[in-house]
Amino acid sequence: MVAKVAVEKLDTPCVLIDVAIVRRNIDRYQSYCTKAGLSLRPHIKTHKLEQIARWQQEAGAVGITCQKIGEAEVFAAAGFADILVTYNIVGPAKLARLVKLAGQVDNLAVVADSETVIAGLSAAFADAPKPLEVLVECDTGLERCGVQTPAEAARLAKLIAATDGLDFGGLMTYPPPGAIAEVEEFLVAAKAQCEQLGLSCRRVSSGNSPDMWNMAGQKAVTEVRPGTYVYNDRSMVAFGVCGRTDCAISVLATVVSTPAPGRAVIDAGSKVLTTDLLNQADYGGLFDYPQVRVAALSEEHGHLLFASNTAPFKVGARVRVLPNHACVVSNMLDSVYLLDRDGYAQQAPVIARGKVA
Repeated sequence: MVAKVAVEKLDTPCVLIDVAIVRRNIDRYQSYCTKAGLSLRPHIKTHKLEQIARWQQEAGAVGITCQKIGEAEVFAAAGFADILVTYNIVGPAKLARLVKLAGQVDNLAVVADSETVIAGLSAAFADAPKPLEVLVECDTGLERCGVQTPAEAARLAKLIAATDGLDFGGLMTYPPPGAIAEVEEFLVAAKAQCEQLGLSCRRVSSGNSPDMWNMAGQKAVTEVRPGTYVYNDRSMVAFGVCGRTDCAISVLATVVSTPAPGRAVIDAGSKVLTTDLLNQADYGGLFDYPQVRVAALSEEHGHLLFASNTAPFKVGARVRVLPNHACVVSNMLDSVYLLDRDGYAQQAPVIARGKVA
């Protein structure tokens, strides 16, 4: 057991995770999904932590979502047995890892959006003890991966169902924020066309954190996969999904310089906060100083701007920064600190940090 440390004794920069807020966020959204009749399969890329994934599972999550095999491998090793990897798996090395992973968990599913990906999966799993569940990935407007039409989704679904080593499991999409009606139209049509071919869509997996409170009542969707909701961040506040009191993540930093009026520098730069703006004007917001801008980042420096006739900071002052994008911050450091109600923190390893392959 790692000993708890008073927050004021922590070295900076470091990431603080407010446990009470995390638990509240988990329970609140699990309750929403349960009432809506939706399965919740949270995306672990936001936190990459074993403990938080366990809290999500204990609250009622049906499994976890991973974006890369590396993430799935470390969570499988930690005992998580129901995993969806929402990424096209391409190439002999990754396919060999996928076969090994399938032997370590109870339920493994992946996605595909082309005949080439399907052929690779089939070659790897043709002689496997049980077929691999494959969902057709649909591009419902985000313009990332995915088939472009419901007809193409049904065509690939038929191919998967007829291919050795594979089992058609349904449809998957990562929808663009704010396009609920358009996404629903695509998925309803794709599901209907699959069923016309005699194929059962056991699950239709969708959802993102910006639209998380709008998923109830969707005609086709059976499963949702938000990630950011567990922490929330500055972008989620801007989307109107939550308030600042729902944000569990912060970066604790120290003021290392006040070189000129209206300007200060902290010891958290792009290697901690990331350069993701996500439609924000600045690179984060200070919890206790709303008038101060995190106006620029270099690798190890965060540049704060404020009115030149004020002096909110002295060298050595400590500030908490709300990041724009929690998911990337989680991948920046080897560990974070889980903060309790009494102001003490316990270090937790980010087990899936750097697992990008």
